[in-house]
Amino acid sequence: MTVTRWSPARDLMNLTEEFNRINRLIRNVFGTDETAERPLLKTSWMPPVDIIEDKDNYYLFVELPGLKRDDVKVDYEDGVLTIRGEKKSQREEKDRTYHRLERTFGQFERSFRVPSRIKENQIDARFENGVLKITLPKVEEVKPREIEIKIS
Repeated sequence: MTVTRWSPARDLMNLTEEFNRINRLIRNVFGTDETAERPLLKTSWMPPVDIIEDKDNYYLFVELPGLKRDDVKVDYEDGVLTIRGEKKSQREEKDRTYHRLERTFGQFERSFRVPSRIKENQIDARFENGVLKITLPKVEEVKPREIEIKIS
């Protein structure tokens, strides 16, 4: 059993993040007044993402089969990494009978809050074999400096 000290500030931050998440969901589904032209469902599929951390970096691996580099956009702003793009259908309806259609197509958007400060100018994104690998280098934390006390 673990005892955790109650923190009203932490609870308020968690509540604020939940409201932001709900607001993003509502905007993605219904759009906003200025984007009334968008389709009702902006996100029709979500690519799977693995997030890994070591002492120096965060790594995101995003499965994007069938997409090209130009089909994907990566943004980082205010501690949030956003990956968006579109997987276009390549179906032609002429003289074909479709027996099974299981692949998904359409726009996607995934956003992730990065838990610590990173070196924004050193973010690296590489696309290879349908996998987008994003490297987010961490900022070295300022270590306390020990000051020697001299006796006189």
